[in-house]
Amino acid sequence: MSRIRIMALRHSAFYSPLLLTIAGGYLRDEGLEPSYGLASAERTVPASIADGSCDLAQSAVATSFPALERGEPVDIVHFAQINGRDGFFIVGRRPEPDFAWQRLKGRRVLVDHFFQPLAMFRYALHRNGMSLGDIDAVDAGGVEAIERAFRDGAADYAHFQGPVPQQLERDGLGHVLAAVGDAVGPVAFSSLCARRDWLTTPAAAAFMRAYRRGLKHAVGGDADEIAALLAAANFFPAIDGAVLSSTISAYQRLACWRPDPLIPPAQYERLLDVFAFSGLITRRHPYEAAIVAPPA
Repeated sequence: MSRIRIMALRHSAFYSPLLLTIAGGYLRDEGLEPSYGLASAERTVPASIADGSCDLAQSAVATSFPALERGEPVDIVHFAQINGRDGFFIVGRRPEPDFAWQRLKGRRVLVDHFFQPLAMFRYALHRNGMSLGDIDAVDAGGVEAIERAFRDGAADYAHFQGPVPQQLERDGLGHVLAAVGDAVGPVAFSSLCARRDWLTTPAAAAFMRAYRRGLKHAVGGDADEIAALLAAANFFPAIDGAVLSSTISAYQRLACWRPDPLIPPAQYERLLDVFAFSGLITRRHPYEAAIVAPPA
């Protein structure tokens, strides 16, 4: 078997299409032996792809914007979509069946300040007639620190990616009130990226055949069975199986995953809207500057 090295910018059930491509055995069916690791400050996605220490990575189209803003050529391109919607949820202390975003006004909200989640959150507030200045937005740090702060009572509401909200519900400490994806709408949120030259290789074509199977499985598969596969691959050792299944079901209902891995131009345009609103881009970069079609 040939080795294929995969890196993830973040690890979550939100990325189940990629995780299923590994856990479902689809890569091995193509003669590829996968390795999977998380990026870090010392070992970033761009640096690892550039130096050849990984072949492809789970990332986001928006990671190309800084280089495009500087006018630099971008050799790392996004070739397949993972998520076509934001995957974060608003969590509160108690059930609020009639929740509206205006409830956040003047309240302490733990907000994930990583570049894309924050931009999406700001855009969701905007679409609900609010701004970040209308809330007391708390930056507690990374994902684990945000969860710890909420569990310690540091805020009224919080902004989390699954499966943290579903685990908090299971523990009786929080309630999922809204999905940021519903507020923002379809958007080019997360993707797979690689060097242009790697995408012309037989390994890239084999990976893409496997990924199409993993994506189809995530879209239409039984959530309990998917959760069992991911658990068997030891992707979420600390998460209860029922919580993982609930998270996958939530993402299926949100239609985060589409059977077609092409990154839709209309969703890219919405991404430009989101980042322009936050002042993170100064011009609308062309689709072809960051995105290519999936390998045949």
